[in-house]
Amino acid sequence: MGRSKNRPQGQVRIIGGQWRGRRIEFYAACGLRPTGDRIRETLFNWLQGEVENADCLDLFTGSGALAFEAASRGARRVVMVENNRATQRQLQNQIALFKATNIELVPGTAQGYLQGPRQAFDLIFLDPPFDRTFLPEIIDLLGRGHHLKPHTKIYLEYPLTEIPDLPPGWAFVRQKKTGEVGYGLVALL
Repeated sequence: MGRSKNRPQGQVRIIGGQWRGRRIEFYAACGLRPTGDRIRETLFNWLQGEVENADCLDLFTGSGALAFEAASRGARRVVMVENNRATQRQLQNQIALFKATNIELVPGTAQGYLQGPRQAFDLIFLDPPFDRTFLPEIIDLLGRGHHLKPHTKIYLEYPLTEIPDLPPGWAFVRQKKTGEVGYGLVALL
């Protein structure tokens, strides 16, 4: 018997904060690769002390793992940007289930959001689908500074075969690889 198209097809576990151990359900969508537990653990260790009361932006939300992890760890506000309608519905269900008053879901594309009204963030999660070439365009849009604070940190996840070029004034302060995935934390100099 096949799986229903209306049922979530995967789960990720929140690894820290008030929702530690709870699971987020997500739909399998083209290009969706939820950030794994070990990578998220490394990332949030790097961000220790910077998540609480932070304004966060998750530009390619997908499963919601990074956004819910940040909200669980005390982020003041988390904006999730997602363009897939089925994924949007599932994320809304998860927000309601968690009673997550600090998470806002914005339907649409990352490009559209970055070209919209200026809102600055402390932390930006940038983990686009690997089968698309969004990263250079998004980095360029972010580099214009409309959504950055002087101390903004940007998390990048990318295929090892395509290490991103950073704009002047940006630098990796932490960087690792796991299998075919590279990831790092970028700071503004």
